[in-house]
Amino acid sequence: MSDVETVQRGRRRGGGRDARRQMRAGGGAAPAKPYITRNLPPVDILSDEAAEIIEANAETILEEIGIDFLEDEEARGMLRDAGCDVQGERVHFPRGLARELCGTAPASFTQHARNPERSVEIGGNNMVFAPVYGPPFVRDLTDERRYATIEDFRNFVKLVYMLPGFHHSGGTVCEPVDLPVTKRHLEMVYAHQRLSDKPYMGSVTAPERAQDTIDMSKILFGDEFVEDNTIIINLINANSPMTWDATMLGALKVYARNNQAVITSPFILAGAMSPVSVAGTLAQTLAEAMSGIAFTQLVRKGAPVVFGSFASSMSMQTGAPTFGTPEPAKVLLGCAKLARRLGVPFRSGGSLTAAKTADAQAAYESTNTIMPTVMGGVNFVLHAGGWMEGGLVADYAKLVLDADQLTMMQSVVDGIDVSENGQALDALRETGPGKHFLGSAHTQANFETAFWRSEMGDNTTYEQWSSEGSVESHSRARERARQMLDAYQAPQIDKATDEALRAFIARRVEELPDSEF
Repeated sequence: MSDVETVQRGRRRGGGRDARRQMRAGGGAAPAKPYITRNLPPVDILSDEAAEIIEANAETILEEIGIDFLEDEEARGMLRDAGCDVQGERVHFPRGLARELCGTAPASFTQHARNPERSVEIGGNNMVFAPVYGPPFVRDLTDERRYATIEDFRNFVKLVYMLPGFHHSGGTVCEPVDLPVTKRHLEMVYAHQRLSDKPYMGSVTAPERAQDTIDMSKILFGDEFVEDNTIIINLINANSPMTWDATMLGALKVYARNNQAVITSPFILAGAMSPVSVAGTLAQTLAEAMSGIAFTQLVRKGAPVVFGSFASSMSMQTGAPTFGTPEPAKVLLGCAKLARRLGVPFRSGGSLTAAKTADAQAAYESTNTIMPTVMGGVNFVLHAGGWMEGGLVADYAKLVLDADQLTMMQSVVDGIDVSENGQALDALRETGPGKHFLGSAHTQANFETAFWRSEMGDNTTYEQWSSEGSVESHSRARERARQMLDAYQAPQIDKATDEALRAFIARRVEELPDSEF
């Protein structure tokens, strides 16, 4: 019996008051909606006429300037056979060809989790939150900034599993530098598979590591299930400007050939890796993303693929990246529309900040990135929580604080309830002028669910807060993380499946060198 079948037979359900009590106490993963479905149209700041101009400029980039596909003759050969003009490592797409090739990519797809109740739908009106990705450093439970370890990685996976604000386990939530680069991906993928039952991301740092992710996923889900379904999503970053490198292309080919999802994502620091203008950055982003999506469809027609965008501004005085500023928000909102016009899911956004600690700067910069993300209609949100210091640090406290805010977002995009209960005319009639509504039957019937409530905010009086030690939010969050890790309970897994995963890891550790050189 596969692990998926085991979970399907033995699902554990929970809800209501007991579930909320469990979440507040920091127990196992609290029941939550597996993803957000918006009931509001996305904010659209790009007119159709402006979108057509940017699309035309992207075609000019693809045709006249071209995209470099480095050190991958197979990729260039596939593109040449599809009608591209290949000159050395530079690939020129005839006008309209990339968009035509993108036409076979699905508009949405299901990423299956080993717990079927946690599978996510990526695309359409749906939004999936995943945690921070890639930092080599952590700010830990003692507020120390240091290099990340595999124990930190496991802790983050446990916390993300338990926090209802996250729908997805993510990928490289931090970089465990205490393990060899050639082998660490095995323990990272296993941590997602064993310590959580939410969907996860795979390794992309080498084609063989992508293949290891596929092989481990087949052990977990069964060969046939992986062949017929998408159970992994993977971040394939362009080396902007206008370049795909051999490492990313190699991983992309492994995943696409196995019908697993890739995010073809330009990584842009505007002013350095793209023009300083929003329209110029939009055209370059679209050209890069379309070239990646088109190539994915050449590898396997119909393979799931996501239009990715990560665009930050920079300080023109220091060269440092900046976050929470208006221009990247405009790029995000513009790219979201371009992705909808292209007919593919969109990835962007997050809770981004250049702050060094979970302070006011971190709060307002993160808010200024997550709100355009939510309002703009992003489908897959990487870095939705825990990102600190421009992506160099994964912060335990900020992960918890961000996750708390993420639980608010379903309410943000729900729209206004105009049902009979939402109109509340019975409450207005019962209460009348000059009285309060606290005792009305409508208030009593709705008080538990009427307003979103923060699990981390302090709404007490100053006197009470002061008498209880004047504890600030980052300290409360670290204490919450400690409590959650102490109470963590791993999701069930078939014993034979777990043993097979550990045996695979042991064999690959013996086969792989300790160093790439």
